[in-house]
Amino acid sequence: MDRRRFISAATLAAITSSLPTKLFGAFMQDTELSDEQICKKKFDLALSASLAGKPIGDVMVEIGKSFIGTDYVGHVLEDEGEEKLVINMRALDCVTFYENCVTLARCVKLKKTTFDDYKAQLQFLRYRDGKIDGYPSRLHYTTDYWFNAEKKGILKVMTEEIFGKKNVAEMPKPINFMTTHRDTYKHLAANDDNFEKIKKQEAAINKRADYFMPKGNLHMFADKVNNGDLIGITTNIAGMDIAHTGVAVRMENGKLHFMHAPNVGKKVQITDVPLYEYLARNGKQTGIIVARVNEV
Repeated sequence: MDRRRFISAATLAAITSSLPTKLFGAFMQDTELSDEQICKKKFDLALSASLAGKPIGDVMVEIGKSFIGTDYVGHVLEDEGEEKLVINMRALDCVTFYENCVTLARCVKLKKTTFDDYKAQLQFLRYRDGKIDGYPSRLHYTTDYWFNAEKKGILKVMTEEIFGKKNVAEMPKPINFMTTHRDTYKHLAANDDNFEKIKKQEAAINKRADYFMPKGNLHMFADKVNNGDLIGITTNIAGMDIAHTGVAVRMENGKLHFMHAPNVGKKVQITDVPLYEYLARNGKQTGIIVARVNEV
């Protein structure tokens, strides 16, 4: 099993009742549309709601909500043949969910809202330095993904800054899940060149110090997380950095919840309990890292 399968489920019912019927009905029809048509719907929604004038985190949350009800599908990027930009807005995994929130929000803020603009921003985010150069050029480990995104000026990893150095812990190393589970990755199993390149990337990750907020203390510091912040959930699974990802949502009662694509058989949803309670339910989840998308 790869890192995107280690996910806990929440329920959709707790939030759908509070969504406008017209809007939620629109979500459920998206499987019948092409990716380009869905993209246009998202941009039309942003225009009608005047999202371009809002903080980018709030834009991400509103766009994320427009994906509620979208089916989860695993391995959505694991296409056959040469590496290329895979687009699937009809079904999402935890990574492609937050990728779409970031990409669409950046397009809205930049006022670049064609399908080609979307594809360009998605490639810039998903690939190392924005360039497609084989399977290893796709950013696989979340800490590496966000490290590169920070270099590109897309976001800033905020874990130490918002929680304070004395309240965070260093993530265990080594990070080597992909190379130690080579046979579960079809682009590594029979490709020595890909394997060696990923191994070098893991070595670079292991030279860095990454920090996380332990889940047992999150309830005391949840107010430090902003609406629309990216959340990476750390794990005690050997060799893995982040087991799950999503977007922070600040509810009307002020509680911090988690919007995500949970697991096979589930749909994009907001957790029915605050994030710290959601984490407490899963023994493999140890805490969070937080990244904040930059204004553009």
